[in-house]
Amino acid sequence: MGPMTATPAPTPATNRPKRVLLAAPRGYCAGVDRAVIAVEKALEQYGAPIYVRHEIVHNKYVVQTLERKGAIFVDQATEVPPGNIVMFSAHGVAPTVHEEARQGRLKTIDATCPLVTKVHKEAVRFAKEDFDILLIGHEGHEEVIGTSGEAPDHIQLVDGPEDVAKVEVRDPSRVVWLSQTTLSVDETMETVDALKEKFPQLISPPSDDICYATQNRQLAIKELAGQAELVIVVGSKNSSNSQRMVDVAKQAGAPAAYLVDFASEIDESWLEGVTSVGLSSGASVPDVLVQEVLEWLAERGYADVELVKTADESLTFSLPKELRNRDLRAEAAALVESE
Repeated sequence: MGPMTATPAPTPATNRPKRVLLAAPRGYCAGVDRAVIAVEKALEQYGAPIYVRHEIVHNKYVVQTLERKGAIFVDQATEVPPGNIVMFSAHGVAPTVHEEARQGRLKTIDATCPLVTKVHKEAVRFAKEDFDILLIGHEGHEEVIGTSGEAPDHIQLVDGPEDVAKVEVRDPSRVVWLSQTTLSVDETMETVDALKEKFPQLISPPSDDICYATQNRQLAIKELAGQAELVIVVGSKNSSNSQRMVDVAKQAGAPAAYLVDFASEIDESWLEGVTSVGLSSGASVPDVLVQEVLEWLAERGYADVELVKTADESLTFSLPKELRNRDLRAEAAALVESE
């Protein structure tokens, strides 16, 4: 019998090397990138001020940065003085908002994400075919308000599986579901399943409305959640897709998950007993904010960064057509002079 070898004792968690698991993809999606560049380009082409109806994207840092460059954010197009330019945010607006801008003698730049526009077109098409449309989404969210406005007489909101019981339709054989693009994939399908139980002939949209970026960021978070004791998502509280990432992390097994706008919001007590920190960011978050969190963590011993890549993203969108070969400032002034 050979010499016995001792089995090494497991390394206590406190002695394991500290590391950060950095999600890829994360941060800006193509629609957000397009919207932010559109504001910058409009300011460059037409000069300040450029009015923007609602936050161009749901991120404090982005909004504050654009304000410093000359963007003015308003709640409604009716607040903009006649003869000016107003931009619509990535979340989209209802047709009534376009009409308000026209009556207010404003020129518009529509920075609605093309994936949201796709949902709007689906809503219009199904309404023309006289379907009842069940829109899965969160009440009060700007995207939901915009989509509902495309066909208000045909759309009813379903805010989660618990809402299904109260849904009533005219003809169960002519019902279709659409969804807000920034929801959790799992959450949406749970609602769809509940709707299909009630309406077996429910039609699905021609393509999955949950956007590629939302799905990709949630898949990456699921991967991180199984390996990290703490998950930090960089994003704003009013960002639906960022909030969903935190929910997904918890559901996927992360002992703790938090949403922060800036590194300064991280509570050091969250790090107690933690060796692996998962880090990602919502689709409206510039990567400079993630880099600041990485620096903050490195200062506290989490200098080892491992990239956890679950997808490649190469999609880009062209800028709004209103930014091509036009002088919107002159066109806006002419609207006032023509009175």
